[in-house]
Amino acid sequence: MTPPPPPPRSGRILRRSLSASLALALTALAAATSLVVAGAPPAAAAAVPAPSPLNVPGRGATVPFKEQEAEYAATNGTLIGPNRLYGSLPSEASGRQAVTLDAVGEYVEFTLTAPANAMTFRYSLPDNAAGTGRDASIDVRVNGAQLKSVPVTSKYGWYYGGYPFNNNPGDTNPHHFYDETRTMFGSTLAAGTKVRLQVSSTAQSPTFTIDLADFEQVAAPIGKPSGALDVVSDFGADPSGAADSTAKIQAAVDAGRTQGREVYIPQGTFKVQDHIIVDKVTLRGAGPWYSVLTGRHPTERHKAVGVYGKYASQGGSSNVTLKDFAIIGDIRERIDDDQVNAIGGSLSDSVVDNLWLQHTKCGAWLTGPMNNFTMKNTRILDQTADGVNFHYGVTNSTVTNTFVRNSGDDGLAMWAENIPNVNNKFTFNTVILPILANNIVTYGGKDITISDNVMADTITNGGGLHIANRYPGVNSGRGTAVSGTHTAARNTLIRTGNNDYNWKFGVGAVWFSGLNEPIQGATVNVTDTEILDSSYAAIHLIEGASNGLNFNRVKIDGAGTYALQIQSPGRAAFTDVVATNVAQSNPIHNCVGAGFQITRGSGNSGWYADPPACTGVWPDPVWTNGGVPGGGDPGGPTDPPGPTDPPEETGNLAQGRAVTASSHVDVYGAGNAVDGNPNTYWESRNNAFPQSLTVDLGSAKAVKRVVLKLPPAAAWATRTQTLSVLGSTDNSTYNTLKASAGYTFNPSSGNTATVTLSGTSARYLRLAFTGNTGWPAAQLSEVEAYTS
Repeated sequence: MTPPPPPPRSGRILRRSLSASLALALTALAAATSLVVAGAPPAAAAAVPAPSPLNVPGRGATVPFKEQEAEYAATNGTLIGPNRLYGSLPSEASGRQAVTLDAVGEYVEFTLTAPANAMTFRYSLPDNAAGTGRDASIDVRVNGAQLKSVPVTSKYGWYYGGYPFNNNPGDTNPHHFYDETRTMFGSTLAAGTKVRLQVSSTAQSPTFTIDLADFEQVAAPIGKPSGALDVVSDFGADPSGAADSTAKIQAAVDAGRTQGREVYIPQGTFKVQDHIIVDKVTLRGAGPWYSVLTGRHPTERHKAVGVYGKYASQGGSSNVTLKDFAIIGDIRERIDDDQVNAIGGSLSDSVVDNLWLQHTKCGAWLTGPMNNFTMKNTRILDQTADGVNFHYGVTNSTVTNTFVRNSGDDGLAMWAENIPNVNNKFTFNTVILPILANNIVTYGGKDITISDNVMADTITNGGGLHIANRYPGVNSGRGTAVSGTHTAARNTLIRTGNNDYNWKFGVGAVWFSGLNEPIQGATVNVTDTEILDSSYAAIHLIEGASNGLNFNRVKIDGAGTYALQIQSPGRAAFTDVVATNVAQSNPIHNCVGAGFQITRGSGNSGWYADPPACTGVWPDPVWTNGGVPGGGDPGGPTDPPGPTDPPEETGNLAQGRAVTASSHVDVYGAGNAVDGNPNTYWESRNNAFPQSLTVDLGSAKAVKRVVLKLPPAAAWATRTQTLSVLGSTDNSTYNTLKASAGYTFNPSSGNTATVTLSGTSARYLRLAFTGNTGWPAAQLSEVEAYTS
């Protein structure tokens, strides 16, 4: 049965150069462009390099594919862009550039950089006169030979008018132009193979615009787990998709719950026309390329494929695992009250892992109260509304290592409507091209973490990162306003923020709003963050007031208008904030005067002016790559030096960084090992080897030397500690950087030991101790990490 819908969501009428990593991305693009020109002389390649959100070391989702942009591939088509103006076709393309093919024989040809047996490509076809979209096909050719013809469509794109939009081409504001499709090659193609998308006919569509292609090596199907129930062989579900399998899959899920057995979806495409309700069960497939749930009720259009927990009013669901399958829906419009999301309901103590969610309203709209939900390793594509929304009292829940592209609204959102959202985390995600609103946002909430993400290419009415007391039910009276400590750390934002078509001015890449009530009494820390090539302002305050903001080690490189756009009172502290390539000569626009109070620490440059500008006229943005208006020369972009650039990394990278230990005794905590004081020290629990100490360096570093210290006092006798050094980019998978060995600490020589490393890049540095001849515990007063 289908749960009743939750209370309706209120209409959202008013939504809202370059770093070292970016220089690396631009260098790679320049090399790729050179290869294209050398390998295919007649073909054109783009002259404007744009940094890729998939080339940011140590941040964002780890994806299973290699992405190539059409504008850097071999082509005889027409380059469009770069252009960020809302309503233009290139404005919704990755990097704001794409290639249009409008004649038989025109193509985009990609050269594989790694073996691949599958491809996903992003494209746009024109709408038809009725607004229902058109169907066509495009050829896939391999090394010049025809492989297959792949269906493409515009029926999932092209929306018009104002929120929540319609499918009437006669209305204003056309948008949501692009879609994606996927295909397998039937065999593994070697690196160096040329894969071409080529027009064979313009009868069905006059143009085909190609944005990008993602190539991957898809693993073999996952077999049925031992003891699992099979929705086909045990319950008669139809893997051909001809018959409706809703009831049969639901019967399998119910049996799995009562029998305590997993439920397996084998290879196939299964028609599902309503929700599958899950509780205390594992539902898993053969892999998201093989096991697909799809469908929509033919007459009751508010019913469609989705896997839902029971709503909290029905007791909620718990202990659910959804894994290794795809939900590819058939949603072609946005009706906010329709429960046509891929994942929904209340799912406490549950995990979503390795799903492919496409063509539904939302990838996941979770309705609390619920606790301890995790989504990971998932792809969310082509939604009509949010990618993920934690709504109504979601607590202790996480979205991590998830890739979101082309959501119709916020990419990843938390909305504490009436019931507090507490201690939730969005970490290591890549969120690209939200067609409306923000890449990542929290509306209210307590103790929220948004860290290690990459956000790129905001389209309109929003920014890259938004923290706000906005939207219904967000207020301190209900305990749902921004409170506690909000941590926004180690995020990279590329080409984020854009014009708001209601406000008629730009929204910043990182922005704050106190519309419902001021943000006050909370601490908001924005640290170790790159704000790159922002479409308008880099940092923006508007509505009400925003207080308690702290910006530390922030790099602003490229801002279309201002470094700071201040339209409301507030208080903010800035330390080691460096801005370059800001379009306006006065980097601050502030018409609230002393209502916005700035505390300036050390290491700031490029963003402060006294007096600030207050013009009453919003300037047209100037978009830059590497400080060059409109882009840059593919062979020439350089990374402007700044206090957060690699030259700073000649010092001790570990000092003051986050650190954890497997244990400690008394007052000898892990923080003592990175506090810069040689007389304080960390000591693990005694007689309990092995023990470990892990330092988060903030981003991936090529560490070549680790210096270990004990207090220099002569009271410390000579001792040898046995330890190894490990490294990780994600704090999950660790590799050995230095095998276990004994290191002697002698007070007569400073009680110091040095470990030399090869320079393998790692963000997390772990010391694993197995022995100490001087005391039955691991001990360190300082751990220091250096790149030289």
